[in-house]
Amino acid sequence: MSGRLLISLMLGFALVFGAVLWYFQNYAYYYALPAPDAVQTSASQPMKGEVDLRLTRLRDAMPEAITVSGFQGINADTSPLKFKACFTFGRSIPMMTETYVIYEDPTPLKAPVWFDCFDSAKLTQDLEAGTALAFLGQADIQYGVDRVIAVYDDGRAYAWNQINACGEAVYAGEKLPANCPQPPER
Repeated sequence: MSGRLLISLMLGFALVFGAVLWYFQNYAYYYALPAPDAVQTSASQPMKGEVDLRLTRLRDAMPEAITVSGFQGINADTSPLKFKACFTFGRSIPMMTETYVIYEDPTPLKAPVWFDCFDSAKLTQDLEAGTALAFLGQADIQYGVDRVIAVYDDGRAYAWNQINACGEAVYAGEKLPANCPQPPER
């Protein structure tokens, strides 16, 4: 076998592998979520494809269901961090700061390029500048993962799942912080 043929085969394999990997990272496994009002919400966890948007109250630290409009959302079964949503929430930020728990250190993760309503770079910039404010949607929506909801003055809102301190410790194989519950058995 000549060197050119071998190199061509290796480059062809790398190109095909790269394209398949890109597809799986950006398209495979994702599914669109129906609007929260379009699904029947039960007292238990939502079924696959359902979304349950909540904000955690200051007075009792309990999550409270919220009503939204213009919902667009995606998720995947491969990771709880794949959840992203864009919607409108008609409450003022001053009222929300008196009612709901503010989320410390919000870090929106990048969404697939085709889910263009969720711009993580712009959202991060606006959170740092104070033009958007992040609230705790629900702590431990899955062990070690919080749901975060960021809101703008004009009513635009975005939601994503973010690893919390307990999750970071578990996934890094470190000792759990004092306030963390024991992780579930794998």
